[in-house]
Amino acid sequence: MIAIIDYGMGNLRSVEKGLEKVGVQVKVTSEPEIISKARGIVLPGVGAFAKCLNNLKKRGLISLLKNLIFSNKPFLGICLGFQLLFEESEENGLTKGLGIIKGKVVRLPSFVKVPHMGWNQIKVIKKIPIFTDIPNSSFFYFAHSYYGKTQSDKVVAAKTQYGIEFPSSVCQDNLIGVQFHPEKSSYFGLKLLENFGRMCR
Repeated sequence: MIAIIDYGMGNLRSVEKGLEKVGVQVKVTSEPEIISKARGIVLPGVGAFAKCLNNLKKRGLISLLKNLIFSNKPFLGICLGFQLLFEESEENGLTKGLGIIKGKVVRLPSFVKVPHMGWNQIKVIKKIPIFTDIPNSSFFYFAHSYYGKTQSDKVVAAKTQYGIEFPSSVCQDNLIGVQFHPEKSSYFGLKLLENFGRMCR
C-alpha cells in the first residue's frame, strides 16, 4: 500500500485515482501509523508553500516524513509537494522547507507568462526507474509559478524549458520529485505513477 499524505491541500483525489487506475493500492491519510507502514509515500500539493508546510506541522508529520525519507522508503513529491523538499522558498517571503534537497524555490522570471500552465516537454537527464518506458521529450502537464533551484545538478533527473531551463524532476536515492502533475498527464503520467508503484513493491 502507498500512502498519499493528506494535509488538507492538494490534488489528493486525482492522485489517488491515477494510482488506482494503474493497479496500485493506495490510502489517503494523515495517520502516522498508517504512513509508517506504507511501502511508499506520495506528497502531492497545490497552493501556497507556507500554508502547506504549516498544515504538515499541525498534523505532526514533519519529523515522520524526514525519518521515512532517510530510512530509504520510496518517496514521490508532486508539484508543491516537490517544492516543499527544498531548504526554503521565497514565495510570500522566505519560508523554511523540509531541507532534504539543497537549494531554494524561486519565482519564474517576469519575462514569461506566470503561472506556467499547460503541457510542456521534459528533457531526461538521468534514466532513473520512474522514467522507464517514458521517451525523452515526452509532454507532461504543469501548473506552477515557482520552481526549485538546486545547488547541484547531481540531483537533477529532468529539465524543462520555459523562458529558462529549470529542474522538472530530481532524484536523490529513494527520493523523487516532479514539478509537473503526472495525475493530469495522460498516458505518460500514468506510466510514471505505475513505475513508482513498481518501485514500492
